[in-house]
Amino acid sequence: MTTLLVARHGQTTWNRDGRIQGWAPSRLTDQGHDQATALGDWLDDRYAVDRVFASDLRRTRETAAAADDGYGGLPDPEFDTDWRERGFGTVQGLYAEELLDEFPDHDRDASVISLDAAPEGGEGIPTFRQRVASGWDRAIAATDAGETTLVVTHGGVIKVLLAKLTDRDPDAALAEDSQPNCAVNEIRLDGDEPELVGEELTGWQALLD
Repeated sequence: MTTLLVARHGQTTWNRDGRIQGWAPSRLTDQGHDQATALGDWLDDRYAVDRVFASDLRRTRETAAAADDGYGGLPDPEFDTDWRERGFGTVQGLYAEELLDEFPDHDRDASVISLDAAPEGGEGIPTFRQRVASGWDRAIAATDAGETTLVVTHGGVIKVLLAKLTDRDPDAALAEDSQPNCAVNEIRLDGDEPELVGEELTGWQALLD
């Protein structure tokens, strides 16, 4: 089987505090490190990982390193800016309540990632989607038949990617879907089209009990 595993990073200090991260160098919490280590342990029991891609941001680098500890020797990650979270420019670092003050038309119940406007110095959704698609195409091209590739990335990226693979409306996916910290999504590449066979897998949580 040819497989791509796409995982979100572990909990960060800004996740915990409710701040908009974007490209900020936020760090994993102790809980986030434990999540990522458990993720690696869980992957080791189920997959022989041949290649690792990761966003170059601090939180994904730390997640990949902790997952390597749990796995016991993952391939060295190839860091790629196309796997970064959406860039939020001047609203990066704000708390959710502060974002609503600046963009009062944004749905209070929707994810910040779904913000329609492109913040000053940030990315609009079409640009973000195009960037994610470029990273996806390179990951597929680098994965040979029968191999397993792990991608360590961000919640917004995963939402955009899964919407593309399942023909889901991307705006709805960004606003409504969830991807918990260190959730894994399994995609098979053996057929004519990529197939999502596992979504938001968090079986590694049992290792934390």
